[in-house]
Amino acid sequence: MTEETKLSTESYKGVRDFYPEDQAIQNYIFGIWRKTVESFGYEEYNSSILEPSELYKQKSGEEIVNEQTYTFKDRGDREVTLRPEMTPSVARMVAAKQHELAFPLRWFSIPNLFRYEKPQKGRLREHWQLNVDMFGVKNTSADAEVISVAHKILTNFGAKEDDFVIKINSRKIINELYKQYGLDEEKSYKLSKVIDKKDKIDKSAFEMAAFEIIGEKTQEFIRLMEANDRLLASFGPENESVKELVDVLEKLDKQGIQNVEFDPYLMRGFDYYTGLVFEVFDTNEDNKRSLFGGGRYDDLLDIFDAEKVPSVGFGVGDVTFRDFLTTHKLLPEIKRPAEVYICTVKSEYITDASILADKLRSQGVNVEVDITDKKLGDQMKLANKKG
Repeated sequence: MTEETKLSTESYKGVRDFYPEDQAIQNYIFGIWRKTVESFGYEEYNSSILEPSELYKQKSGEEIVNEQTYTFKDRGDREVTLRPEMTPSVARMVAAKQHELAFPLRWFSIPNLFRYEKPQKGRLREHWQLNVDMFGVKNTSADAEVISVAHKILTNFGAKEDDFVIKINSRKIINELYKQYGLDEEKSYKLSKVIDKKDKIDKSAFEMAAFEIIGEKTQEFIRLMEANDRLLASFGPENESVKELVDVLEKLDKQGIQNVEFDPYLMRGFDYYTGLVFEVFDTNEDNKRSLFGGGRYDDLLDIFDAEKVPSVGFGVGDVTFRDFLTTHKLLPEIKRPAEVYICTVKSEYITDASILADKLRSQGVNVEVDITDKKLGDQMKLANKKG
């Protein structure tokens, strides 16, 4: 083989190889994710990694579709996309069998997702993501339960409440605020995108972008957004959107979940959210970033011309979640699966060792047999190296 034809051993940029140690950690994370959500009664589902591109063009947002997806034409000249998220897929599945399903649905999945973006800490071009969704419950008990599931996941890994904070906002409240400032639908959409990028740009750039939309009332708007209590008070205690938000906060407090705060700047990037939205942030200065994100999306089934189904859910990616566990030293020591290692003094004893191993396996013991025919001392060194 010439130098020109030799293939690189590097993986595609922005994706990962999982050697046994890495796979063991991922299995550990997935295992607690599953155990936790199943303890709330959620059932696992899945779907194809390929979806028609129009599924994302309808509701995910122009930036995601135009800049962040792996989209191509198949051999039948159909435009398809490697799924960048799971919510549109599960909405399609619910719409397809809407009259056969027994609501409310509590569903979860751990799909592989793909985004074409610049790889960086906590963000790659592919990842696995736990998705937890409830369909068919309109009242705030559904929002509170979904947030409590996110909280329970973290505490089940050993996290303490001061290790993370749950920030919550209401798209309804923000939309009503936009109306107070005389913003039409187009300007409201643009301002939401500016607010969503607030923490990624400097203060002056944010204020300038907001001024282009709001005008002379920009500073007044910013002061109101930064004064949480005054913002809520500006709507009055009988405002339904405010009452909805307060009700969720009170429900969580009664459950002992107290690391929750109202953040009017929290927008979430997807266009399909209709009500409460929330994110879970790591509070450690070395990893101060978002871990979970979700909210209510009651109108998503509209794109399938299906009956409205109230829906709320969240997603958490394996990359950022592993960073959180590493930062807080919550990852356990991963042990190899074999509990017993059988060495053989002579090569003719390998078959007998295998028979013995099978007897032990039938009793639930994981056994590895050395079949290398190496010296006994070398076999014992290998057994020790394998733990």
